Amino acid sequence: MTVPVFEEYEPEADCGCRGCAQQRRTAATLPARHGGHPAAHGARRALVLATATGVVLSCGAGQAAPHEADRDGPPTRTIADPQPGSPQGSVGPLNNDGAPGAPAPGTAQRTTTRTAIIDRAKKWVTAKVPYDMTAYWSDGYRQDCSGYVSMAWNLGTNEWTGSLAGFGTKIARADLQPGDILLFHNAADPAVGSHVTIFGGWADGTHTHYLAYELTDPKARKATTPMAYWSNSSKYVAYRYKGIVSSSDSGSATAFPGAAKFGAGANNAHVTRLGKMLIAQGGGRFYVQGAGPRWGDADRRATQAFQLAQGWTGKQADGIPGPHTWKLLVEGTGRKIPAAGTGSSPGGSVAYPGRSHFQPGKAGSHVQRLGEQLVRKGYGAHYTSCPGPRWTEADRRNVEAFQRAQGWSGAAADGYPGPETWRRLFA
Repeated sequence: MTVPVFEEYEPEADCGCRGCAQQRRTAATLPARHGGHPAAHGARRALVLATATGVVLSCGAGQAAPHEADRDGPPTRTIADPQPGSPQGSVGPLNNDGAPGAPAPGTAQRTTTRTAIIDRAKKWVTAKVPYDMTAYWSDGYRQDCSGYVSMAWNLGTNEWTGSLAGFGTKIARADLQPGDILLFHNAADPAVGSHVTIFGGWADGTHTHYLAYELTDPKARKATTPMAYWSNSSKYVAYRYKGIVSSSDSGSATAFPGAAKFGAGANNAHVTRLGKMLIAQGGGRFYVQGAGPRWGDADRRATQAFQLAQGWTGKQADGIPGPHTWKLLVEGTGRKIPAAGTGSSPGGSVAYPGRSHFQPGKAGSHVQRLGEQLVRKGYGAHYTSCPGPRWTEADRRNVEAFQRAQGWSGAAADGYPGPETWRRLFA
């Protein structure tokens, strides 16, 4: 028995065959959703091949095939789950911290590896981060397509399709590797069609489809996608992050060499590299003659200043680098060492005193300072009088309101200030 098939077809914007032209004429009479191309919103229709024996519906999800133009009729390929680019927020800081925009000339750019980029992209897919151009995920990045790439590239700021190119180098599509991006910025009207995806690898040997990591309505996803996208395909440009570490540089050179390589009596190349990384992160004032292979007090003090800048205390800020300190320095992802006279803590001159100061029954100047800063920031609604030195439920509820305003939830918004809450509050 011959079984008829329904096949869904998504016309490409740059295809000139008779079937695609008819699809675009049909789509022109239908409304388009904000932020996308009409062909991606209204032109989907069923091509019915009927027989006397019945019909069967074929979705074909995830089985997209290369486009083939038919001179004598409409194409017969199946396109799975076409999605338009979604509207995005403008360039902006990382949850009110950091300066947006491409690094100034001469500024050291954060480094990362291809594996790290894909791993970060996967985290949002696993977490099913919802698309929302006005919301921020717990890591501070905006929940839209460009915020997603900013997060995966670990830029430290929320960029948009109009600024991401400044962080990359244009490459040929044939040279794409995991961690690179495909970017379409519609300069004439950025709200219409602009979108960006992360290249995760080729999905077939013909290189007509690839694994795309992207954030588009309704949530972050990994999907097989035609090169370069469902619509505006010819307008997407491939870029490679300028700070990416090549495979030849991502082995032992970035691995933590062990605590034994640092401290009194140490004299090796790892000490030199540590000093150079610390200088790049604002620790230059500790070195009179620059970084060298012999461990000295300058290395210890600079390392400790960097650790304190991350909000660490006690043994975590002893001036000897551990795996976490080394990782932040190698990737350039930690908070920089503040200038002399501005303190060495996440809150500038106001050092985070520790979570133990903010518990029921606790009292002290730290509690009052916290309350006064909450009022200055506009989060004092639960105080019935001026903030005082004793921790109360009003303090907790005001802190919780501030934390929720950062886009946090659950344990991250429990009303008790941690190092990151303190840093943002006093920034």
